[in-house]
Amino acid sequence: MTETAATGTPADADKSRRDFLLVTTSTVGAVGAALAAWPFIDSMNPAADVRALASTDVDIAPIEVGQSITVVWRGKPVFIRHRTPKEIEESAAVALDDLPDPQTDADRVQRPEWLIMVGICTHLGCIPLGQRTGEPKGEYGGWFCPCHGSHYDTSGRIRKGPAPSNLAVPTYAFIEDATVRVG
Repeated sequence: MTETAATGTPADADKSRRDFLLVTTSTVGAVGAALAAWPFIDSMNPAADVRALASTDVDIAPIEVGQSITVVWRGKPVFIRHRTPKEIEESAAVALDDLPDPQTDADRVQRPEWLIMVGICTHLGCIPLGQRTGEPKGEYGGWFCPCHGSHYDTSGRIRKGPAPSNLAVPTYAFIEDATVRVG
């Protein structure tokens, strides 16, 4: 074997060529595996319709004091009530010892005048009455589930009946003075 000044020995040239081919083949294989795996990984992301339901922005400016609206979030009714000063006082005055599921009114609201909660009875999943004008509101002026007689107060807390817990409060944030984002 003869040595040349430019390339070294022929054995070195063969080893260098093998190293290059090994690195190139490994790189192409890794990129190919990543490209083949991407559709499977991407399919695990939530679909666009699911992402669209993840949050709902609601303009609360037109809601008058004492008025309630119902919006849909993740397929569930969400009650948004602009409470009166009387309702706020009544909710704050309730003794925690009188509640089956003790929770202060302040723990349920971010702003006292706005009550936002999921409108599904915690007993069997019915939708309580009291959201519309003229509907029965139960013994505590809030919501009433006629299926089994659960009564909720003006803060959505269970007061009487078989429901085990208060109406759920979803995650929400006031993104502007007159806009709330549920979810």
